[in-house]
Amino acid sequence: MKTYLVGGAVRDELLGLPVKDRDWVVTGATPEEMLQRGFKQVGADFPVFLHPKSREEYALARTERKQGRGYHGFTVYSAPDVTLEADLKRRDLTINAMAKSTAGEIVDPFGGRDDLRGRKLRHVSEAFAEDPLRILRTARFAARLQPQGFSVADSTMALMRQMVDDGEVDHLVPERVWQEIQRALHENEPGTFFEVLRDCGALATIIPELEQGDTFSAAIGALRCAHRGNSGTDTRFAALMSPLKPAEAVNRAAQLKAPNGCQDLARLTTSLIPQIRAMKAGKAETLLGVLDEADVWRRSDRFAELLSALKCALPDPEQVKLGWLESAQHAATGVQAKTLMEQGFKGKELGEAIRNERLRRISALNQTQ
Repeated sequence: MKTYLVGGAVRDELLGLPVKDRDWVVTGATPEEMLQRGFKQVGADFPVFLHPKSREEYALARTERKQGRGYHGFTVYSAPDVTLEADLKRRDLTINAMAKSTAGEIVDPFGGRDDLRGRKLRHVSEAFAEDPLRILRTARFAARLQPQGFSVADSTMALMRQMVDDGEVDHLVPERVWQEIQRALHENEPGTFFEVLRDCGALATIIPELEQGDTFSAAIGALRCAHRGNSGTDTRFAALMSPLKPAEAVNRAAQLKAPNGCQDLARLTTSLIPQIRAMKAGKAETLLGVLDEADVWRRSDRFAELLSALKCALPDPEQVKLGWLESAQHAATGVQAKTLMEQGFKGKELGEAIRNERLRRISALNQTQ
């Protein structure tokens, strides 16, 4: 029985990056032996165990064999006779297919260190083509490591294009696609993720509405702006979707199984952009209409996210209009229903009184500017 540190921990250590997660592979052992040593089994599809003290994951060495289409459709073989090299060979990229022994020796059967030096993301073997999710993972690693000069190797890009042509991407389930997109939105250079998908042809299947030149450029520019602002996932996704028509954004977000917050902010952002661009001066009725549609009175936190997305989506000449909206929000937020009720307003009249007072305050604000 031997234990090896594997994957991202070895890669990041060699790159001089902080090691966040440590995964281990165990060769020459059975599940029964792991349990006898105090490990707790957590894997359902293949034997994965938690260390009794560190709680780090230890997986028995395994191989995988393709049986069907898409991300699923693999049979797993795990037994004491599976070698470390066989386990590493099933991995996606050479830089992720290295191991480190407990004595500190680096095991690198597929040239991972050379690709680290050459700043290349290269597939380990032709088995890469058996799992279409690896296209998204490769794009995500490109987004993470792009600031250090990494790019996808030509041979790997060609293989990814062939996978797209073979229809493998069509079999990805939306939940897994969204999981990769969500992670990519927070990588070091998130725009690179979508550039890689476009270059290999996968974007035409995953988010075809973004594929066209001007739309793609606007989407990536807005996303990078949201990234610079350290925005949350909802804002980043809304910025990415911002060049689309509202119906396109809503439908695509739903098909991707994006969380409700992402879907809602994408809908608001795309629906309000035409209204804001059409604004002429700070007309109180128009400003209040936008604030009402954004439900700013109940969702001020979401309104702040909306403004962040809009600032990234709108060109510079339109930015002043967002200032009008912010000022109108501050001026009208102070209207208190309780005060108006004390004046005798109730029912439908109360709602009208609240609206009229908000309009009055916004109009008064405009007159002082």
